[in-house]
Amino acid sequence: MILLAKQVVGSRWFHGAIVIVILCAGILAGVETNSVMVAAHGPLLHALDAAVLAIFICEIVLKLVAHGRRPLDYFRDGWNVFDFIIVAICLLPIGGPFAAVLRLARVLRLLRLVTALPKLQMLVGALIKSFSSMGYVGLLLGVMFYIYAIMGVHLFGNHDAEHFGSLASALMSLFQIITLDNWSDIFATAKGSAPGTAAAYFVTFILLGTMIMLNLFIGVIMNSMTEMHAELDAQKQDPSGTHADELLKIERQLAALRRSLAVLTPAPRPSSETQ
Repeated sequence: MILLAKQVVGSRWFHGAIVIVILCAGILAGVETNSVMVAAHGPLLHALDAAVLAIFICEIVLKLVAHGRRPLDYFRDGWNVFDFIIVAICLLPIGGPFAAVLRLARVLRLLRLVTALPKLQMLVGALIKSFSSMGYVGLLLGVMFYIYAIMGVHLFGNHDAEHFGSLASALMSLFQIITLDNWSDIFATAKGSAPGTAAAYFVTFILLGTMIMLNLFIGVIMNSMTEMHAELDAQKQDPSGTHADELLKIERQLAALRRSLAVLTPAPRPSSETQ
């Protein structure tokens, strides 16, 4: 039974079938937003949704069985935990005012494509790994926003109170400028007080915020993707990490044998002097 479950879970047709079911779940979630379709084919849509959920449950059961006597090893993989939580939420008897939570869980089933497709899994893993480094880049960006906001209030607050009248409005204006959304309108209003100062202010902020910061974010993500590639290559060479564990056990056993031999081996006797 365990061997059969391992063969089914590891087969390509099973993997492809799960991807198709996930796509069908996404299509069903989109169709259910159409009230006309729900009114005309409500029972059929509910039956298909129940069938999709049943397939997901069978997939989880097969993966648990494939782990043999250690089914809890299934939860050692974070992606498996993610799949299990989504399916568990769909099984909750949520109704009434909380029905939107159940519908949201049905939409989240489409995120299972991340676990089903290794390339997507690598991209998401790289993004997650880059969060720590992105925090420092975001902190640097926040400091730059704060400095330029204070400068904007002092330079253009009296002339353009709408965009730079307060620190909050200046921060929102800078966010609009960094997205390059109609920034020229803000610049046209601000340059009425000091054209040269406004030009230097806007040009330096756009260069620092849009060019340099964007490149920093891209660099952090690319570095994380390189690390993810290295981790995936290591997992392909030793998927379960058993080789490293076995080597560690052998090293410990050799060290214990050396200590035992050192205790059992008698000390060398001093040689008698020849007469």
